[in-house]
Amino acid sequence: MDIHYIIDTLFALFSMTLIIFMVPGFAMLEAGLVRTKNVTAVLTTNMMVYAVASMGFLLLGYQLAFGGWENDAMSQWAAFLFQMAFVGKTVNIMSGGVSERTRIIPLTFFTVVMATLIYPLVVNVTWGANLLEGSLLDIASMHDLAGCTVIHSTGGWALLAAIMIIGPRRGRYTKEGKIHVIPASNIPLVVLGALLLWIGWFGFNGGSIGSISSKENADLVALTILNTNTAGLAGAIMVAVLLYVKYKRFDITMILNGALGGLVSITAGADLFDIYSPILIGGIGGIIVVLGVSLFDKFRLDDPVGALSVHLLNGIWGTLAVALFADVSFWGQVKGILVVGMFAFCSSFVVLYLLNKMIPFRAEDDVELEGLDVNECGLEAYPEFKRSI
Repeated sequence: MDIHYIIDTLFALFSMTLIIFMVPGFAMLEAGLVRTKNVTAVLTTNMMVYAVASMGFLLLGYQLAFGGWENDAMSQWAAFLFQMAFVGKTVNIMSGGVSERTRIIPLTFFTVVMATLIYPLVVNVTWGANLLEGSLLDIASMHDLAGCTVIHSTGGWALLAAIMIIGPRRGRYTKEGKIHVIPASNIPLVVLGALLLWIGWFGFNGGSIGSISSKENADLVALTILNTNTAGLAGAIMVAVLLYVKYKRFDITMILNGALGGLVSITAGADLFDIYSPILIGGIGGIIVVLGVSLFDKFRLDDPVGALSVHLLNGIWGTLAVALFADVSFWGQVKGILVVGMFAFCSSFVVLYLLNKMIPFRAEDDVELEGLDVNECGLEAYPEFKRSI
C-alpha cells in the first residue's frame, strides 16, 4: 500500500513539473510571435497568469472543482499541485490570442475569475464533484483524459469572447478587407516555446492517467505518451506538406502550430487509441490549424498566435475523435462539447464585458502604436532595437 502511494505521489509531482514547463513554453512562443515593442508585456502577462491563477486555485478553485482535498491514492498535496498546473493554461490560451493590444491589469482580474469560478465549475461537472449529476446536463460520461474540452476549448471559448469584445490589432485589417501581415519578431523563441510545450504535454497527458505504480498503469502511461508524441509529429508533418504543396515554402511558425494542433487533438483520448490512430487524428489536427487560421481572418478575428485554431477547433475535434476511434458514446462527447462551450463562452463574455466597462481591456491607440512595453511595464525587451510600427 505505502509503496504504491509513494510511487504515485512521485509520479504526480514529476508530471506536474513537466506541465509547469508549459509556462515558459507559452511565454517564449508568444514573445517570439509578437513585435519587439510588446515582448515585455507578453512575458509579464504570462508570469502574472501563472502566479494569480495558481493562487486563486489554491484559495478557492480547487475545493469548488473537487469538493475537498481528500485523496487516498497519493499525497493530497501532490494531487493538488498536479491539478494546479493545469489551471493557468486556460488563460494562457486566451492571453496569447489578445496580445499586442490588451492591458495587463484587466487581464489579471479576468484570470482571478477564470481560476476561481469559471474553470473550476467546468472541472466540477466533468472530472470533479459533479454538481450536475443526474440532471439533463450531466456530462460526466464525456471521455476527456487531459482536457481537450475542459482546458483547451474552455480557454478557446474565452479567447473568442475576448476578441469579439476587444477587437483586432491596429492596422491588422484594412478598410478594403485585406489582411496586413504582422511578422513574428523572434523565430528561435517561437521554436523554443513550442518545443517546451511539446515536452510539457507528456506530463499533461501521461500524468492524467493518475497512477503508474502497477504494470498495467505503467504500460498505459507509456502508451498515452507515445500516442501524444505521435499526434504532434503527424500534425507537424501534415502542415509542412500542405505548405509546400500550396506555396513551395516552409513556414516554421505554422509547422509548429500544426504540431500543437496535433497535440491538442490527442489530449482527450490518448489513453484509448492504438498506436496508429494518432497519426490520422494528429494529421487532421494539423489540417484544422491551416484552415482555421484563414477562416478566423476572414471573420476579422485577430489572433496573433493562432490559439483559436490550435486550441478551440482542435479541442472540439479531439473530443469528437474519441468517439470516432474508440468505443465511446458520440452523443456523450457532443453533449460535453455543447454544455462546456455554452457555459465557457457565455460566462467569459459576460465577465469580460463587465470588466471592460469598468477597466477597459484595450490599450489606447497611441499606446498600442508605441508598444505596450514602455507604457505597461516601463521596460523594453530589446531597448537597442528600433521599434517597428
